[in-house]
Amino acid sequence: MKNRWGMAVAGFFMQVALGAVYAWSVFRIPLTKKFAWSVTDVTLTFTICIFVLGVAAFFGGLWLNKKGPRVVALTAGFLYGLGVFLASYTSSLWWLYLTYGVIGGIGLGFGYIVPVAVLVKWFPDRRGLITGIAVGGFGAGALVTAPVASHLIQTVGVLKTFAYLGIAYFVVTVITGIFMQNPPEGYRPEGWTPSATLQAQRATKDYKLAEALATWQWWALWLILFLNVTAGISLISQESPMFQKISAVSAAAAAGMVGIVSIGNAAGRIFWAWVSDGITRRWTFVMMFLLQCVLFWMLPSLANYQTMSVVSFVILMCYGGGFGTMPAFAADYFGSRNVGPIYGLMLTAWGTASAFGPLLLAHTLKRTGDYTGGLHVIAIIMIVSVILPILVHPPRTSAASSIVSSTLSPTN
Repeated sequence: MKNRWGMAVAGFFMQVALGAVYAWSVFRIPLTKKFAWSVTDVTLTFTICIFVLGVAAFFGGLWLNKKGPRVVALTAGFLYGLGVFLASYTSSLWWLYLTYGVIGGIGLGFGYIVPVAVLVKWFPDRRGLITGIAVGGFGAGALVTAPVASHLIQTVGVLKTFAYLGIAYFVVTVITGIFMQNPPEGYRPEGWTPSATLQAQRATKDYKLAEALATWQWWALWLILFLNVTAGISLISQESPMFQKISAVSAAAAAGMVGIVSIGNAAGRIFWAWVSDGITRRWTFVMMFLLQCVLFWMLPSLANYQTMSVVSFVILMCYGGGFGTMPAFAADYFGSRNVGPIYGLMLTAWGTASAFGPLLLAHTLKRTGDYTGGLHVIAIIMIVSVILPILVHPPRTSAASSIVSSTLSPTN
């Protein structure tokens, strides 16, 4: 496929299939009822899957550089579909963890990194927007899958639902994966020349993974992603009970609020990534951190459920915005050639934060009996986090720094 926008569409739908993992909550109650497992036992499946995704994305990025994106994408589709399909034979927790969690998680990680790594190379002129669109599909996956999975569970049962969905994931991911290919070396859209402002925000060379890890900027970006995910995932982990406790709504009303608020996750990936093309990635994260600081501080006092829904929606827009903006951030600072392994390893921040954020909020809830303390702690973390994107700048070699300095210095 030579049309880069056509490839973007394929990448979006590939991510929609992969993002179906966010619909895991619809399986939670049916599995606990069928096997008399605890909610914690069943939820651990999702935790394992996301952790494995983060690790596998790194290895998928390395493999992508050696064998090309199509091979990795097809392998991803096979493993993801296989893992979910084999979950239909579940009779014990360890089998569910192995199939859906580990095998499916490996497929997810391999697949997630492919559209991101490929599309930033095809769209050097719109890096933020295109990575936002790509991972926006991942955020929208649950919106498509949740109602379909719920209907199937009611009609054919939870285990057969895994079988049907596994086949569907395989078909969609493999078909869209066929279209994934890198552009020619040194590709630029016809007639496009980066501005001086844009060049100042980008690396002067393509870094290899080891070179990127040797810079403090890579670790700063990892920490920025970790902090942003920590905030959003803590809210996601407690949405329904938090809405019920703070706004005094019923469980059914809280479930409806969760559905509406989750749209923010997908919308924010595209919106903030698009914004970042105009104001730079750094200032986009500054805005998201400042916004979340105010909103997390407000949350405990929002008795009105409509206001709480709006505030939570915006918080999840910032959560999704981090995933939409960071791939372009990494490509800006380290070049697009090796963005697969460089950003793939950065995704370990996702898995780490997915454990830390919910534990932080759950611990303060257990200790105090309400959400106020935990939400205020997150607000404080957000205001401190603003320092990082303000300080970070593209890594420069000494030679490049000399050139930039001489260019900017006035002549005699």
